[in-house]
Amino acid sequence: QVQLVESGGGLVQPGGSLRLSCAASGSIFSINGMGWYRQVPGKQRELVAVIPTGGNANYADSVKGRFTISRDNAKNMVYLQMNSPKPEDTAVYYCYALIRSIPYWGQGTQVIVSS
Repeated sequence: QVQLVESGGGLVQPGGSLRLSCAASGSIFSINGMGWYRQVPGKQRELVAVIPTGGNANYADSVKGRFTISRDNAKNMVYLQMNSPKPEDTAVYYCYALIRSIPYWGQGTQVIVSS
């Protein structure tokens, strides 16, 4: 079994910062890529950022220049540094991992951007 567990969500003010973390555990042999998606009620889950193993990060246009994705391969972790978040960034953020060509998802962590 593979499990992805997110942490770091919560309430943040516009212009502040927040760092999301995701730890992968279980039967992990190799990770093809990891990333973050987000979803609001009534809308489809959308890509925020992904970083394939051995490749470059890809970001949604809406977060470029503000969010940074990074990985700690030794710890099987992925992070999302959220700088200058906006109210429209409010969503449930889901960790994603492609492991041995099989997709896995975390349970999600709520991020609320509000004054």
